Amino acid sequence: MSKNLEVSYLLDFYGEVLTEKQRDVMLQYYNEDLSLAEIAENFGITRQGVRDAIKRGEATLLKLEEKVGFAKRYRALQDSLEQMHALTKNIRFLNRERCGSDYEINQNADELLALVEKLEEI
Repeated sequence: MSKNLEVSYLLDFYGEVLTEKQRDVMLQYYNEDLSLAEIAENFGITRQGVRDAIKRGEATLLKLEEKVGFAKRYRALQDSLEQMHALTKNIRFLNRERCGSDYEINQNADELLALVEKLEEI
């Protein structure tokens, strides 16, 4: 059974909607990289039972992401924040190198950078 690493990411977002057993099985499979046999032994079930739990959990997570899209939006937000961070630093650099360090540009860039960093912490 090949792993869809996107599911590991979705597990962080939506893992709480799964049953406790499903979530634990999936965490062991995706995050701890245990084999189906090892997980089966841990839970006292068959390899097929583990595989079925993983497949049901994957389907639940993928369907939920398709409907609400939180993970996709979060990833896009993080990408945009990284770009804003880099652009703001570039503005500060260009201001210093080309404009003789205009105070107002520096001040605005500093404020923008502080806002971006605050959003990155959320």
